[in-house]
This record gives sequence, structure tokens and C-alpha cells, in this order.
Amino acid sequence: MIENSLEPKAIWKNFSALNAVPRASKKEERVIAFMVDFGKSLGLETSVDEIGNVLIKKSATPGMEDRKTIVLQSHLDMVHQKNNDTVFDFDNEGIKMYVDGDWIKAEGTTLGADNGLGVATIMSILESSIIEHPAIEALFTIDEETGMTGALGLKGGVLSGEILLNLDTENDTEIDIGCAGGIDVTATQSYVAEPCPFDTLSFEITVKGLHGGHSGMDIHKGFANANKVMNRLLFGSNAHYGLRIASLLGGSLRNAIPRESVAKVVIIKDKATDFVQNLTQLAQDIKLEFATTEPAMEIVVKQTDAAYATVVPVNVQENLINSVYAALNGVYRVSADFEDLVETSNNIAKVEVGGEKVSIKCLTRSSVETSKFDLAQSLKAAFELGGFTVGFSGNYPGWAPNPNSEILEVLKSIYTRQHGEAPEVVACHAGLECGILGTNYPEMDMISFGPTILGAHSPAERVSISSVQKFWSFVLEILKEIPKK
Repeated sequence: MIENSLEPKAIWKNFSALNAVPRASKKEERVIAFMVDFGKSLGLETSVDEIGNVLIKKSATPGMEDRKTIVLQSHLDMVHQKNNDTVFDFDNEGIKMYVDGDWIKAEGTTLGADNGLGVATIMSILESSIIEHPAIEALFTIDEETGMTGALGLKGGVLSGEILLNLDTENDTEIDIGCAGGIDVTATQSYVAEPCPFDTLSFEITVKGLHGGHSGMDIHKGFANANKVMNRLLFGSNAHYGLRIASLLGGSLRNAIPRESVAKVVIIKDKATDFVQNLTQLAQDIKLEFATTEPAMEIVVKQTDAAYATVVPVNVQENLINSVYAALNGVYRVSADFEDLVETSNNIAKVEVGGEKVSIKCLTRSSVETSKFDLAQSLKAAFELGGFTVGFSGNYPGWAPNPNSEILEVLKSIYTRQHGEAPEVVACHAGLECGILGTNYPEMDMISFGPTILGAHSPAERVSISSVQKFWSFVLEILKEIPKK
């Protein structure tokens, strides 16, 4: 058990307990019950709102009653991703963790440090009898990863705190004062499947081994998108070898850069040899392009004995391939106001063909609302040209930076005192709940920070042990220096 050997023991104990509970987005029933039991076991006022957010209140420690009430906030859900060859049941198994030097990792799955370390930190404060703190409202939201529905559903008047500390950023040198908003773009098209042509051979094309990662924080790093890679392979073979798609599945969650894609296709028999040679050469070219950022990329083309019964009509297939080729994936605009900040981007997150339906799911992010909708409309136009029906959903606002924040000055002072240098004050391209919560609590002073987590939203997710120790010391000092009412 990692908590037996690592400091701070309280955080690792609570993180281990949390990671034993399955907690996929939109499947948070068990973790909600876990948090309610936790709060009640401490004798603290504990409630669940109609959406499923959990609120636990704790009075100020003696001598801290004159300080402003703070809201400590993290989300309960985690991204469920695993390697293709990892056997794991997210619905029934706890995350299997291990120590690798200064890092905590998981065995072939996401770790849940995003945002489980924030949750575990708040739990550790709530259960402590020796930590000095003002009055606390601990807010544990649901479904942050796939819709922000917990934050969106939190009503005004539930919280009385004047300061919100969001513990959901992933670089311990940064203090976050702004974030991107997002909108889901979904393109769908139905078709009538056609019988598989005669005199064809069946093939399976697989793209795997990609880095993946967070579709906001990692979108600028040059990682390959499995859906875009697969589309290049299909485009290169579509016209010359009589390629017909039987089925296609690439990617999974909107907020994760796709790591894998599998296409089942048929090829005219007398062109199969040339098809394999051509696709093998194209695969080598693509791997060479991404040699630096995707050294583990694999593109496998293999003939199978499978007899695919039906294929996608030619016109639908061509519309799909051309639309995905035309649709932007990656960075759309870099901020002119914040150095090195991605302003607007899109992730072509999931492409699925089968059951007489084509579905393309994207997540468009931006810290500027008008730019967000500009890119969303651009994607809509590209997909509609291919005959798709396009819908927008899950729209949530960004968080506008407040450089004059009182709590920001407190955190900057403490960080500088502890580490001999000033922190980086930034806005991020991820979606944080602060902007949404601010719509019902516009006067609340908000800040976001956290320990260093790498590879979030992918099986490469890991958290630095020494960073958690640094973060914990920072949190304890912040609690002592919350401003007076």
C-alpha cells in the first residue's frame, strides 16, 4: 500500500481509499456515497444537492473565526482510459497503483490523480484535528470531465464562502487565474449498409501506441491524433484500391486526445498486394513525421479471415473521409494577451462507423467565447458539406482572469516566501469549474492550483511524490493566512 511508505501519509491514505472506488463520469453513485459516509463519519454537516454534488462543512478552528469562509473544491469523477492490451474493469475494480522513483503511476490505466489528489487533500484537512483553518465549505462536484454538469447544476445560495480554492491544476509552479470554456460538436449521418462486394479481401488497419493526453493541456504538444492518422491512411487508399469500410472506431472521450483507431475494410482482391505496399509506405512516412513526439506509434495492416457482411456506401464513405480531412484538429489560435497560451483549439475525439450510423465527436475549447463559436461554426460547415447533421451541446463558459484578486496576492506571497522565487501566474487551456461556478457566485474570489501531474487523461498519467509534499506545505500555509472578514 503506497500510503504506508509515503508522506504526507494522510493524503496518500485518502487517495488510496478514493481510488478503490469506481468513479467514472456520469457513474458517480458509489463515490458520492463514499464521500457522504466520510463526512458523516467525522460528525460534519454533509449534504448532497439534486445534481449529486457533495457539500461538507467544517467550523473554523479556535482563533480563526474572524477569517473569511473558504470553499475548497475538487471534482469526484475521473477519466477512464486504458491501454488496448490492459485487462481491467473500470466499473468494478479499483485503480492499481505503484511507485516508480518520484512518481505514482497506475498499471496500464489512468491514475485518477486528476482530480483525486485534490479530493484527497480536502479529505485530509476535514479529518484533521490539528490543522489551523477558517470555516470550510468542502465542495465535491460530479461529472467535471464529460460535461461540467455538477458545476453547471450548483444553485446560487448554496455556498456562503467568499474565497474558492480549486485544487485541479497540474503544475506546482503555477497559480491559475483563468481557463478555457468549451462546447461539444457532434456530427452524425445515417446510411443504408450495402452487401460486401465480391472478389474482395478483408483487412484490419490499426493505429496504436500514441501518446494521447489531455485535449486541452496537451493539444499544443504535437502529439498525433489517431483519428487524423487513420483518416490519412483511408484517404490514401480510397480511390486506388476499391477500399470499402465495414466499420471504424477511433478514440473514446472528448477530453482525451485519441490514442488508438481500428478500421475494418475490404479491398479488391487483385489490388490487395499493391494496397498493402502503398499503405506500408504511407505508414512509414507518417511515423517518420511523428518520430519525435510519437516514438511508440504503431500502424499495423493485416489481412484477416473475417467475412464482413456489409460495407458503407461509397458516397457516405467519401463524405466521411473528406470531412474529417477538412475539419481542424489541434490549435486554432494562440492568445495575443497571454504568452504561450493556446486560446482556441479542437480535438476530433471519437470517430465511429457501424450499425448504419456515422458519428464524429469533437471538443472545441477557447478562452474567448466568440472564438470558440467561430471554430465550432467552421467545423459545422465542414461536416455539413459532407452531408452530416451537426449539433452543439455541453456549452460552458471560460473563467476570465482577475489579476487584482486578493487571494492571488496571498498565494504569491506564500509561494515566494517558501521557495525563494515567484510562482507563475497563468491562465490555462483546460476547462476548470471556476468559470461556471462564478456565474452563480460572481463576487467569489477564485484561484486554482495543484501538484504536478503529467499525462492526465491517458494511461501515462502520473503524479510527482515530491510535488505533492510541496503542494501540501503550500496548502497548510494558505489556510493559516486567509484574510479576515
